[in-house]
Amino acid sequence: MLAGALAASWILPAALDALKLDIVLIPVFVLAIASVLRVGGGLLDRLVVATLVLCGAVLGLGLVLSVGSWALIPVPTAGLILSAVSVSAWVTGRTPRLPLRLRSSDLVILGTGAVVWHYIHRPVAGRSTTEQLPYILSVEDRFIHFSIFDAVHKLGAFPFMDQEAGKLLVKTPTEAVYPQGSHFLLAWFDTFVRSTADLGDPVGAYTRYYTYVLVAFAALCALIVWAARWVGGPRLTGWRTAAVCTVVAAVVIASPLAGMVRVGFDSQIIGLVFMTVSIALIVRPAMGWGSYALVSAAALITVGYAYNILAAFPAMALVVAAIVYRKRQRRHRWRLYAVQAAGAAIALVPSVLSLTAKFDVAAQTQAPGMYLSFDRSLLVGLVLLVVVVCLLPGNQRSGVSRTLLLTIGSATLVTAAFGVWQLSTIDALSYYFEKLAIGVLVISLIGLGAAGALLRPFRPWARALSRPWWTEGVAAVAVSATALSLFGGFQWGVPSVDRAPTSFQHSELVLWSKIKPGDLGPPARTMIHRDLKRVDPNVPVIALYSSNGYMNWRVSFFATTLMGDSGVAAAYDELLVVWLGGDQVGEEQYRSSFAPLTRVIGRIPGPKVTLLVGDPTIAERLRRELPRATGKQITILDAPLAG
Repeated sequence: MLAGALAASWILPAALDALKLDIVLIPVFVLAIASVLRVGGGLLDRLVVATLVLCGAVLGLGLVLSVGSWALIPVPTAGLILSAVSVSAWVTGRTPRLPLRLRSSDLVILGTGAVVWHYIHRPVAGRSTTEQLPYILSVEDRFIHFSIFDAVHKLGAFPFMDQEAGKLLVKTPTEAVYPQGSHFLLAWFDTFVRSTADLGDPVGAYTRYYTYVLVAFAALCALIVWAARWVGGPRLTGWRTAAVCTVVAAVVIASPLAGMVRVGFDSQIIGLVFMTVSIALIVRPAMGWGSYALVSAAALITVGYAYNILAAFPAMALVVAAIVYRKRQRRHRWRLYAVQAAGAAIALVPSVLSLTAKFDVAAQTQAPGMYLSFDRSLLVGLVLLVVVVCLLPGNQRSGVSRTLLLTIGSATLVTAAFGVWQLSTIDALSYYFEKLAIGVLVISLIGLGAAGALLRPFRPWARALSRPWWTEGVAAVAVSATALSLFGGFQWGVPSVDRAPTSFQHSELVLWSKIKPGDLGPPARTMIHRDLKRVDPNVPVIALYSSNGYMNWRVSFFATTLMGDSGVAAAYDELLVVWLGGDQVGEEQYRSSFAPLTRVIGRIPGPKVTLLVGDPTIAERLRRELPRATGKQITILDAPLAG
């Protein structure tokens, strides 16, 4: 039996790869893992847990790939994953079995994801790759994310495991210090989508990457609702399930979380996906010790690799759970702790290796940056509501409520302490405080699941004797509509005063769906369709399409990203003050821009550089002066910006 399963574990991937149908293996992995787990009574629950375990396994496998000579190609990784599942089933003696039970609240969970996808994808829906560019190039942080995604494809490994090669492909010190788990998972998934490790056309790859991020955000919103239902437990039935799930869905949809897509928080989005599932499963560990050990390790690895600052929250939850559930865990605690320790050790590898790059942790934690602005009253109110729910008489003795209370309490205290430290040192709450605050917001939304047990169910005898059979269904629909109105801003066709936009129409999600194309579209199209075809792909490119320094820096950064040469982008920062190239400028502006341009060229490794200059007169003058000033071989091409 085992021999046959192992043979099939390699024959199936090889056959599908030959047919260029490797993408079929992704649901096969999830279903195979789900069939040997014994977690959750419903199909959706089992699939969510299986996906978490799969992602943890892939990231762990990524470390092995990073120290070996394997490329990131589908057949070997697929064979190893399916072989591991086969061996696990044989060792545990479990017959593969899936629960086929579906719950009506699954529709709310999946519907949340569908609604979010509709709005978040609307700006690019139905547009060609080129037409999408003005929308998907709205933030420069995504250039860095894509360059890591590209580097994983090229290296077949984590860049932090091969930092010398990585620094040629990404903007240093990204190769050493930035969390790369989300990029590795997306690159691994992309190899199954394309049935090859080759990235293909870089513009097509960029749009694929962007689509993956949008899917991840829609999944995050759906999983927050799922996590709240999981925390509610088996007592959460009937109209109470509809109430909890719809309230959480409404708050999520109307919340500012969609702003993470706008500002390019790609890794944080995927980190929150794993944190959401992890917190729910740790707070309510309705599974055997073996499954819990596996989930614990996967939780630490996935969150730690995707966005390491968020890993503090599942780590704290595991400590709390070890205390609250100590009697339940007593029999197997040392084996459980050993697996958790192994998971923690693997999860810490990227953070430990970042210290080899002389990473200044204190300075980084105080660094400024873009952040997601949201009303603090939402965060404070949700945290206090969860605390009150956990302290009410009906929940006080529940292990789930005690674990949830201590988890959200410790997460809030750690975040508050971090904020106090920032205020005392830099007199402001900066980038990483806001990251932690979003994590606490998500945990509090998950915690709303505990409120469902306090609602009164319809008793079976009451349903049978005094109420028609459809009463609970009507109650579920009514409470769902109420929740969407109160917390989501839905008005169900009732006109606003003076026809003003509703609060839902003012939400970050809806505003994003109406976003206007950015100004980087025309120069990006010119770069892709004309100029990248004229340059040597092995020579760094600087684009001076306009006399705006910010535009020149962005277009040049984008060019290096598409060329897979983002390692030179660290030398480009002074392009922000190079205000020439697009049209004639005064002598003073020319000279004030010429000096930083020569410094940028001087920092670029190698003897050759290509410049794309919009104005022919400026281009001719630079041809005369730049080679003398830099001592490099500079090719300057006339590149007027197409209208």
